[in-house]
Amino acid sequence: MVFARRVFFWSGIYGLLVLFPLYFLEGKIGRDYPPATNHPEQYYAFIGVALAWQIAFLLIARDPVRFRPLMIPAIAEKFLASGAVILLYMGDRISATTMAPFLGDIVLGCLFIAGFLKTANHAAQQTLDRQSGLERPGDGSAR
Repeated sequence: MVFARRVFFWSGIYGLLVLFPLYFLEGKIGRDYPPATNHPEQYYAFIGVALAWQIAFLLIARDPVRFRPLMIPAIAEKFLASGAVILLYMGDRISATTMAPFLGDIVLGCLFIAGFLKTANHAAQQTLDRQSGLERPGDGSAR
């Protein structure tokens, strides 16, 4: 469970540090990687959704067993984003420079899968404890 906590915590922190500055870089990105953004609503919506996921990762990190079901869409988020970018690169629609940061998402997606698998026994035990009426101090199973 410590592994899942660390993976989701550091992923959330990293994501916040990388994504938040993008709110202030629309113009620079347009100059450095033309053309400029035609649809700023999509640019800022992407950043907002991505930041919301970072908050979800931090939430999962607080109690990986309780929020284990949320790990499934978190895993999907990592592979759907990186998979789409890799396909764009393979189709010569984006540069390697644009694709490179998304390779880290593949690594994080694999770590998220490992965290999901490592929490399986804890989740099963918590379910059994709830069904049998047992409570463990501090495990969050008390209602």
